[in-house]
Amino acid sequence: MGSNFSSKFERKFGKYAIPNISLYLIICYAVGYLIARINPLFLNYLTLDPFEIFFHGQVWRLITWILIPPSLSNFFFTAIMLVFYYSIGTQLERTWGTYRYNLYLFLGMFFTIIGSFLLFIFCLIVGIRINFGAFSTYYINMSISLAYAATFPDMQVLLMFIIPIKVKWLGIVYGAMLVFECLTGGLVTWGVIGSSLLNFVVFFLTSRNHIHMSPKQMKRRHEFKKQTQSAAGITKHKCAICGRTEKDDPTLEFRFCSKCFGNYEYCQYHLYTHEHVRPPHEAGK
Repeated sequence: MGSNFSSKFERKFGKYAIPNISLYLIICYAVGYLIARINPLFLNYLTLDPFEIFFHGQVWRLITWILIPPSLSNFFFTAIMLVFYYSIGTQLERTWGTYRYNLYLFLGMFFTIIGSFLLFIFCLIVGIRINFGAFSTYYINMSISLAYAATFPDMQVLLMFIIPIKVKWLGIVYGAMLVFECLTGGLVTWGVIGSSLLNFVVFFLTSRNHIHMSPKQMKRRHEFKKQTQSAAGITKHKCAICGRTEKDDPTLEFRFCSKCFGNYEYCQYHLYTHEHVRPPHEAGK
Protein backbone atom coordinates (compact mmCIF):
# COMPACT_ATOMS: atom_id res chain seq x y z
CA MET A 1 0.00 0.00 0.00
CA GLY A 2 2.96 2.27 -0.33
CA SER A 3 2.52 3.14 -3.99
CA ASN A 4 2.32 6.71 -5.26
CA PHE A 5 -1.28 6.09 -6.25
CA SER A 6 -2.20 5.10 -2.70
CA SER A 7 -0.27 8.05 -1.29
CA LYS A 8 -2.26 10.46 -3.46
CA PHE A 9 -5.49 8.92 -2.21
CA GLU A 10 -4.26 9.16 1.37
CA ARG A 11 -3.52 12.87 1.01
CA LYS A 12 -6.99 13.42 -0.44
CA PHE A 13 -9.13 11.11 1.69
CA GLY A 14 -6.96 10.48 4.75
CA LYS A 15 -8.89 13.10 6.74
CA TYR A 16 -11.98 10.87 6.55
CA ALA A 17 -10.26 7.87 8.14
CA ILE A 18 -11.78 6.67 11.41
CA PRO A 19 -9.31 6.70 14.33
CA ASN A 20 -9.37 3.67 16.62
CA ILE A 21 -11.66 1.84 14.21
CA SER A 22 -10.92 -1.45 15.98
CA LEU A 23 -12.92 -0.24 18.98
CA TYR A 24 -15.99 0.42 16.82
CA LEU A 25 -15.62 -2.99 15.20
CA ILE A 26 -15.47 -4.67 18.61
CA ILE A 27 -18.56 -2.73 19.72
CA CYS A 28 -20.39 -4.04 16.64
CA TYR A 29 -19.41 -7.60 17.56
CA ALA A 30 -20.54 -7.07 21.15
CA VAL A 31 -23.95 -5.82 19.95
CA GLY A 32 -24.25 -8.82 17.64
CA TYR A 33 -23.33 -11.18 20.48
CA LEU A 34 -26.03 -9.67 22.72
CA ILE A 35 -28.60 -10.03 19.93
CA ALA A 36 -27.61 -13.67 19.51
CA ARG A 37 -28.13 -14.29 23.23
CA ILE A 38 -31.45 -12.43 23.40
CA ASN A 39 -33.01 -13.54 20.11
CA PRO A 40 -30.81 -15.84 18.00
CA LEU A 41 -33.34 -16.04 15.15
CA PHE A 42 -33.08 -12.28 14.62
CA LEU A 43 -29.53 -12.76 13.33
CA ASN A 44 -31.06 -14.33 10.22
CA TYR A 45 -32.25 -10.86 9.24
CA LEU A 46 -28.76 -9.38 9.55
CA THR A 47 -26.67 -11.74 7.42
CA LEU A 48 -25.18 -10.86 4.03
CA ASP A 49 -27.68 -12.65 1.77
CA PRO A 50 -27.84 -11.30 -1.82
CA PHE A 51 -31.06 -13.27 -2.47
CA GLU A 52 -32.89 -11.34 0.27
CA ILE A 53 -31.24 -8.06 -0.74
CA PHE A 54 -32.13 -8.40 -4.43
CA PHE A 55 -35.56 -10.07 -4.30
CA HIS A 56 -36.95 -8.63 -1.05
CA GLY A 57 -35.24 -5.25 -0.86
CA GLN A 58 -33.51 -5.95 2.48
CA VAL A 59 -30.68 -3.55 1.70
CA TRP A 60 -29.75 -3.14 5.38
CA ARG A 61 -27.99 -6.50 5.12
CA LEU A 62 -25.17 -4.73 3.22
CA ILE A 63 -24.19 -3.20 6.57
CA THR A 64 -25.74 -5.28 9.36
CA TRP A 65 -23.69 -8.39 8.56
CA ILE A 66 -20.77 -6.61 10.23
CA LEU A 67 -22.64 -6.93 13.56
CA ILE A 68 -22.35 -10.72 13.51
CA PRO A 69 -19.23 -11.67 15.53
CA PRO A 70 -16.72 -14.20 14.16
CA SER A 71 -17.70 -16.60 16.93
CA LEU A 72 -20.88 -17.15 18.94
CA SER A 73 -19.39 -19.57 21.46
CA ASN A 74 -19.32 -19.09 25.22
CA PHE A 75 -18.87 -15.64 26.73
CA PHE A 76 -15.35 -16.28 28.08
CA PHE A 77 -13.95 -17.34 24.70
CA THR A 78 -15.74 -14.48 22.93
CA ALA A 79 -14.33 -11.94 25.40
CA ILE A 80 -10.78 -13.24 24.84
CA MET A 81 -11.31 -13.09 21.08
CA LEU A 82 -12.56 -9.49 21.20
CA VAL A 83 -9.63 -8.37 23.38
CA PHE A 84 -7.16 -10.10 21.05
CA TYR A 85 -8.57 -8.54 17.88
CA TYR A 86 -8.70 -5.12 19.50
CA SER A 87 -5.06 -5.45 20.57
CA ILE A 88 -3.67 -6.50 17.19
CA GLY A 89 -5.93 -4.07 15.35
CA THR A 90 -4.72 -1.06 17.32
CA GLN A 91 -1.08 -2.11 16.84
CA LEU A 92 -1.58 -2.38 13.09
CA GLU A 93 -3.24 1.05 13.03
CA ARG A 94 -0.35 2.62 14.95
CA THR A 95 2.17 1.03 12.60
CA TRP A 96 0.44 1.44 9.24
CA GLY A 97 -1.38 4.64 10.05
CA THR A 98 -5.12 5.21 10.47
CA TYR A 99 -5.82 5.65 6.76
CA ARG A 100 -4.08 2.47 5.60
CA TYR A 101 -5.63 0.35 8.33
CA ASN A 102 -9.07 1.75 7.50
CA LEU A 103 -8.44 1.00 3.85
CA TYR A 104 -7.41 -2.57 4.67
CA LEU A 105 -10.58 -3.26 6.68
CA PHE A 106 -12.99 -1.61 4.26
CA LEU A 107 -11.39 -3.37 1.30
CA GLY A 108 -11.93 -6.69 3.09
CA MET A 109 -15.59 -5.84 3.65
CA PHE A 110 -16.01 -4.54 0.09
CA PHE A 111 -14.44 -7.64 -1.46
CA THR A 112 -16.65 -9.85 0.73
CA ILE A 113 -19.79 -8.09 -0.52
CA ILE A 114 -18.61 -8.27 -4.14
CA GLY A 115 -17.77 -11.96 -3.72
CA SER A 116 -21.23 -12.75 -2.34
CA PHE A 117 -22.93 -11.02 -5.28
CA LEU A 118 -20.72 -12.75 -7.84
CA LEU A 119 -21.66 -16.08 -6.29
CA PHE A 120 -25.30 -14.97 -6.26
CA ILE A 121 -25.15 -14.25 -10.01
CA PHE A 122 -23.56 -17.66 -10.61
CA CYS A 123 -26.37 -19.31 -8.63
CA LEU A 124 -28.98 -17.52 -10.73
CA ILE A 125 -27.30 -18.69 -13.92
CA VAL A 126 -27.12 -22.36 -12.90
CA GLY A 127 -30.46 -22.25 -11.06
CA ILE A 128 -29.45 -23.18 -7.51
CA ARG A 129 -30.00 -21.63 -4.06
CA ILE A 130 -27.30 -21.74 -1.42
CA ASN A 131 -26.85 -20.55 2.16
CA PHE A 132 -24.83 -17.32 2.26
CA GLY A 133 -24.30 -17.47 6.02
CA ALA A 134 -20.62 -18.25 5.46
CA PHE A 135 -20.09 -14.68 4.21
CA SER A 136 -19.37 -13.22 7.62
CA THR A 137 -16.74 -11.32 9.58
CA TYR A 138 -14.90 -14.55 10.42
CA TYR A 139 -12.52 -14.31 7.47
CA ILE A 140 -12.26 -10.52 7.80
CA ASN A 141 -10.75 -11.10 11.22
CA MET A 142 -8.64 -13.90 9.81
CA SER A 143 -7.19 -11.38 7.35
CA ILE A 144 -6.36 -9.04 10.27
CA SER A 145 -4.52 -11.88 12.02
CA LEU A 146 -2.59 -12.76 8.85
CA ALA A 147 -1.64 -9.12 8.31
CA TYR A 148 -0.43 -8.89 11.89
CA ALA A 149 1.64 -12.06 11.48
CA ALA A 150 3.16 -10.70 8.26
CA THR A 151 3.98 -7.35 9.87
CA PHE A 152 5.27 -8.61 13.24
CA PRO A 153 6.46 -12.20 12.61
CA ASP A 154 8.74 -12.23 15.66
CA MET A 155 6.31 -10.57 18.04
CA GLN A 156 5.47 -12.87 20.95
CA VAL A 157 1.92 -13.13 22.27
CA LEU A 158 0.29 -15.19 25.01
CA LEU A 159 -2.07 -17.70 23.46
CA MET A 160 -5.17 -17.84 25.71
CA PHE A 161 -3.18 -15.53 28.04
CA ILE A 162 -1.01 -18.52 29.01
CA ILE A 163 1.12 -19.98 26.21
CA PRO A 164 3.88 -17.71 24.77
CA ILE A 165 4.12 -18.06 21.00
CA LYS A 166 5.54 -16.05 18.12
CA VAL A 167 2.94 -14.55 15.82
CA LYS A 168 4.49 -16.09 12.71
CA TRP A 169 3.56 -19.56 13.98
CA LEU A 170 -0.03 -18.46 14.46
CA GLY A 171 0.03 -17.14 10.91
CA ILE A 172 1.26 -20.52 9.65
CA VAL A 173 -1.51 -22.29 11.59
CA TYR A 174 -4.13 -19.92 10.15
CA GLY A 175 -2.75 -20.50 6.66
CA ALA A 176 -2.90 -24.27 7.11
CA MET A 177 -6.49 -23.99 8.33
CA LEU A 178 -7.43 -22.01 5.24
CA VAL A 179 -5.81 -24.52 2.91
CA PHE A 180 -7.64 -27.36 4.67
CA GLU A 181 -10.97 -25.54 4.41
CA CYS A 182 -10.41 -24.93 0.69
CA LEU A 183 -9.55 -28.59 0.08
CA THR A 184 -12.53 -29.94 2.01
CA GLY A 185 -15.04 -27.20 1.15
CA GLY A 186 -17.03 -26.46 -1.93
CA LEU A 187 -17.92 -23.50 -4.11
CA VAL A 188 -19.20 -21.36 -1.25
CA THR A 189 -16.05 -21.92 0.82
CA TRP A 190 -13.82 -20.97 -2.10
CA GLY A 191 -15.86 -17.85 -2.78
CA VAL A 192 -15.89 -16.75 0.86
CA ILE A 193 -12.18 -17.30 1.49
CA GLY A 194 -11.12 -15.86 -1.85
CA SER A 195 -13.13 -12.65 -1.51
CA SER A 196 -12.61 -12.06 2.21
CA LEU A 197 -8.84 -12.53 2.05
CA LEU A 198 -8.26 -10.62 -1.18
CA ASN A 199 -7.37 -7.55 0.88
CA PHE A 200 -4.50 -9.49 2.46
CA VAL A 201 -3.24 -10.53 -0.98
CA VAL A 202 -3.31 -6.88 -2.09
CA PHE A 203 -1.51 -5.85 1.11
CA PHE A 204 1.17 -8.53 0.76
CA LEU A 205 1.90 -7.73 -2.88
CA THR A 206 2.01 -3.96 -2.44
CA SER A 207 3.68 -3.71 0.98
CA ARG A 208 6.75 -5.88 0.66
CA ASN A 209 8.91 -2.97 1.80
CA HIS A 210 6.85 -2.50 4.95
CA ILE A 211 6.28 -6.01 6.29
CA HIS A 212 8.46 -8.13 8.58
CA MET A 213 8.69 -5.47 11.25
CA SER A 214 10.43 -6.53 14.45
CA PRO A 215 9.29 -5.34 17.89
CA LYS A 216 12.38 -3.07 18.06
CA GLN A 217 11.50 -1.51 14.71
CA MET A 218 7.93 -0.99 15.88
CA LYS A 219 9.19 0.68 19.06
CA ARG A 220 11.52 2.97 17.07
CA ARG A 221 8.70 3.94 14.72
CA HIS A 222 6.38 4.66 17.64
CA GLU A 223 9.04 6.81 19.35
CA PHE A 224 9.75 8.66 16.10
CA LYS A 225 6.05 9.37 15.69
CA LYS A 226 5.88 10.77 19.22
CA GLN A 227 8.90 12.98 18.57
CA THR A 228 7.36 14.20 15.34
CA GLN A 229 4.15 15.04 17.11
CA SER A 230 6.10 16.90 19.79
CA ALA A 231 8.02 18.81 17.15
CA ALA A 232 4.70 19.81 15.61
CA GLY A 233 4.09 21.92 18.72
CA ILE A 234 7.17 24.09 18.03
CA THR A 235 6.25 27.49 16.63
CA LYS A 236 7.95 29.16 13.67
CA HIS A 237 7.33 32.77 14.69
CA LYS A 238 7.49 34.62 18.01
CA CYS A 239 7.29 38.33 18.73
CA ALA A 240 10.33 39.58 20.69
CA ILE A 241 8.10 42.06 22.57
CA CYS A 242 4.79 40.38 23.45
CA GLY A 243 5.88 36.77 22.95
CA ARG A 244 2.84 35.86 20.87
CA THR A 245 3.16 33.20 18.17
CA GLU A 246 1.15 32.07 15.17
CA LYS A 247 -0.55 29.55 17.43
CA ASP A 248 -1.93 32.35 19.60
CA ASP A 249 -3.46 34.07 16.60
CA PRO A 250 -3.19 32.57 13.09
CA THR A 251 -3.96 35.99 11.57
CA LEU A 252 -0.83 37.61 13.04
CA GLU A 253 1.90 38.67 10.65
CA PHE A 254 5.57 38.57 11.65
CA ARG A 255 8.59 40.34 10.23
CA PHE A 256 12.29 40.62 11.09
CA CYS A 257 13.53 44.14 11.78
CA SER A 258 16.43 45.11 9.51
CA LYS A 259 17.47 47.93 11.86
CA CYS A 260 17.88 45.73 14.94
CA PHE A 261 21.21 44.13 15.76
CA GLY A 262 20.67 40.38 15.53
CA ASN A 263 17.69 38.32 14.46
CA TYR A 264 14.71 39.88 16.18
CA GLU A 265 11.22 39.14 14.94
CA TYR A 266 8.13 41.18 15.77
CA CYS A 267 4.42 40.88 15.26
CA GLN A 268 2.51 43.45 13.23
CA TYR A 269 1.65 45.41 16.37
CA HIS A 270 5.25 45.88 17.51
CA LEU A 271 7.16 45.92 14.22
CA TYR A 272 7.07 49.74 13.99
CA THR A 273 6.69 50.63 17.68
CA HIS A 274 9.55 48.71 19.27
CA GLU A 275 12.88 50.17 20.33
CA HIS A 276 15.63 48.97 18.02
CA VAL A 277 18.25 46.69 19.48
CA ARG A 278 21.70 48.21 19.04
CA PRO A 279 25.14 46.55 18.92
CA PRO A 280 26.85 46.22 22.34
CA HIS A 281 29.35 49.02 21.62
CA GLU A 282 26.49 51.39 20.82
CA ALA A 283 24.13 50.36 23.58
CA GLY A 284 25.20 53.19 25.92
CA LYS A 285 24.96 55.94 23.32
